[in-house]
Amino acid sequence: MTATPQQSLQAAAEAARAAGVAAYILSDEIEGESREVGKVHAALARAVARHGQPFARPCVILSGGETTVTIRPRAPGAAKGRGGRAGEFCMGLAQALQGQAGVWALAADTDGIDGVEDNAGARVAPDTLARAAAQGLSIADHLDRNDAYGYFDALGDLVVTGPTHTNVNDFRALLIL
Repeated sequence: MTATPQQSLQAAAEAARAAGVAAYILSDEIEGESREVGKVHAALARAVARHGQPFARPCVILSGGETTVTIRPRAPGAAKGRGGRAGEFCMGLAQALQGQAGVWALAADTDGIDGVEDNAGARVAPDTLARAAAQGLSIADHLDRNDAYGYFDALGDLVVTGPTHTNVNDFRALLIL
């Protein structure tokens, strides 16, 4: 039997609940530009972290679906960006969260490959932007170049699982404490 996108999200929700954390599934059909979907998820996470709405903390917010990445034109001689939908989502999320305390996230492709790279995705923490700034990394520059791999690799925040040989959907989880 092959798992469905909804089943993968339900399994993650059950694991969170078993650990004593409330879990909410937004949808297994979220589409759109990855960085913009990341910004929307950030707005929801900030509302929970700051106001306890629409969900009380602690909680996990889960979503799936197939987002897209529009490759931006690059300047002649500029380095080619690397990465895929999950990493681009995480860059949009991190940029919009602006270091919001109490929010961690992970986004990954269930097949273990984000785009054509060796990572499944990336993770975001409250200190992501601060750690990047300390290394001289600009999230805006990396977004302009579609270079999620370079950004999260430098931070040690790539999620590398190896190929899973199972592709049911993109997977996103936000933990708000």
